Amino acid sequence: MRRRSAAGEGHGRQRSAPVAALVATAALALTGCGGGERAEPDGAELSASAGTEEAGGGAVKRPAFRLPRGFSLELREWRSEDPREQAVLDDGREQVRAGYAAIGAADPDAAYFAFYNTRAALASGKEWVRSYTGKKVTVGGALPVYDAEVGFVGEGGRLASLVYCTDESAAYTENRETGKRVGNPEGTAPTVRYATTLRKSADGVWRTDDVRSERGAC
Repeated sequence: MRRRSAAGEGHGRQRSAPVAALVATAALALTGCGGGERAEPDGAELSASAGTEEAGGGAVKRPAFRLPRGFSLELREWRSEDPREQAVLDDGREQVRAGYAAIGAADPDAAYFAFYNTRAALASGKEWVRSYTGKKVTVGGALPVYDAEVGFVGEGGRLASLVYCTDESAAYTENRETGKRVGNPEGTAPTVRYATTLRKSADGVWRTDDVRSERGAC
């Protein structure tokens, strides 16, 4: 994983939808840094896990949820030797997964999605989920997520940036009623670059505060 310089602070704009005829605005995922890691089998559930240890002892319990059946996030080189960076990567990954899980469940108000977003980001995040659920579509296929870069803003250590890329070439939307699958329109760049800001909360969770995306920038 490459390191990047700290990015500026922002609030609330959600990603560019990832796949298909919804036109670019989407979520959280990553180009080939060599080797690949699949987050989990299709539809698998992550059990609630212990999170960042706090000074007062104990750990935060993360929520469990499932990705849509037939859809996989393929996180590549989503690791760092720096434990601070890894904590940002871990919660940033779960924020992306939770968004797609909410799409699969057709539930913009899913508690697990809210868990990984600040209040500033949640409203636009729900709009992003509704851009799928309102059209009665879910997501399918495979979405590689790669070139992750973490930076820290200021000296307080509680504000971080996470930049990554996704490749939508093998991803698509699927109509829940008809089963029709639609990929990106011909001529659309399949890669999207995401620049996100995360805040470390009092309970030690890095929650996404802002998401900005640019298609074709990877």
